[in-house]
Amino acid sequence: MNERYIGLMSGTSLDGVDGVLVEWPEGEAALRVLAHAHLPFDAALAAELLALNTRGDDELHRAALAGNAVARRYADVVARLLAQTDIVADAVTAIGAHGQTVRHRPQDGYTLQLNNPALLAELSGVDVVADLRSRDVAAGGQGAPLVPAFHRAMFGRDGEALALLNLGGIANLTLLGADGSVLGFDCGPANALLDHWVQRHRGEAFDRDGRWAASGQVDETLLAALQAEPYFALPPPKSTGRDQFHTEWLAQRLAARPALAPEDVQATLAELSAWACARDLLAHRPDAKELLACGGGAFNAHLMARLAAHLPGLRVASTAARGLPPDQVEACAFAWLARAFVRRETGNLPSVTGAHGVRVLGALYPK
Repeated sequence: MNERYIGLMSGTSLDGVDGVLVEWPEGEAALRVLAHAHLPFDAALAAELLALNTRGDDELHRAALAGNAVARRYADVVARLLAQTDIVADAVTAIGAHGQTVRHRPQDGYTLQLNNPALLAELSGVDVVADLRSRDVAAGGQGAPLVPAFHRAMFGRDGEALALLNLGGIANLTLLGADGSVLGFDCGPANALLDHWVQRHRGEAFDRDGRWAASGQVDETLLAALQAEPYFALPPPKSTGRDQFHTEWLAQRLAARPALAPEDVQATLAELSAWACARDLLAHRPDAKELLACGGGAFNAHLMARLAAHLPGLRVASTAARGLPPDQVEACAFAWLARAFVRRETGNLPSVTGAHGVRVLGALYPK
């Protein structure tokens, strides 16, 4: 019989939940997407999740309530996926639910994704596999990124060097070697700062197609100040998030350039992301002939153009060129990780996260 799983992902961009219902046809290694659904977070929940990235009053209570709200939003996405396909909950083996990252401190031995997987199992009537990062952190790893193992399974080809770039709130890069080797790490900020800046100055959720950034000019002085962040010079394995690249981080570096036009700041932030990703690719996988982008940033035409400009001679395209739309990739990865858990197969790659060894990832919350 075909195996069916649901993957749910809400990332650091805080734009909501992406969900996919996928199946593995009997005897086949490749998954097939049966349905995709996206539901945004309401403004109040998005604001609370952002606030919980930093210290505040009554954090434990607020985090628990936010976790409940995330689980309910996840359950709404599950209901939509099932309704699209007329598949009943009992026909789905498990849900892989990422949760909403609010703290990522592997150097302190933890990473925290808000969710209530027990509530999600109750509401959906499907087994839930959650807390997919903690075991890797317990084994000495970064707990992130986890998608490179899926990238290898989905996009890897024998004898081909390939780069994949997820442009979410944070940009993370997967580098597949022609010899089968895999490297992956977070490059730096992507949509998190771009979205913040356009929301602040134009009241828009995101910079559609990167048009506002394209209307500005890169400020070389600000760019140099942003590039001086020590994180960019760290060797992999490394991972980051809003703990590092937050609005105050940007404000501190803008203090020396108070007269800059807002669109020039946006252009500079886009250039920073393109520079960091291209720099890392060229440093660690210079033999790659193609870069496939996914995540919301893959729809940002200006950002994609800047990546291509930094990578002459290398084809830059979205994962749609390989059959998987860019807004479905990460959700598919967490369906894949749920399947790996159910099959008791390992889901992490020590070459990516720095863990002491491969581990089965996740915890089960039965329906």
